[in-house]
Amino acid sequence: MIKYLISAIIFVLIVYGLIEAWPLLAGPTLSITSPTNNAPFPSGIVSIIGRTERASSITLNGTPLLHDQNGGFSSTLTFPRGGSILTFVVTDRFGRTITATRNIFVPFEN
Repeated sequence: MIKYLISAIIFVLIVYGLIEAWPLLAGPTLSITSPTNNAPFPSGIVSIIGRTERASSITLNGTPLLHDQNGGFSSTLTFPRGGSILTFVVTDRFGRTITATRNIFVPFEN
């Protein structure tokens, strides 16, 4: 009977440890709300809005973006006429990275 009790306690501790360690094992995540891919912006003003989890840093085309403690980030940028590629890179504290890109277009005036 003692063997089964000890085995059950060890099993519960292992499962609990895996549940608690999951965020460390999963790595960072990135969700970009705005801009959508291939979106036109006639004024050239683009609102960057998104959320990340388990990130220590976020960059947009190599420039750091500030994020709050809940992982939300936002910024407003102005782009020249023509197409632009936005490259988001999120890095966690262990050096694992994920990358996402968005293409935007600022139309030429007639």
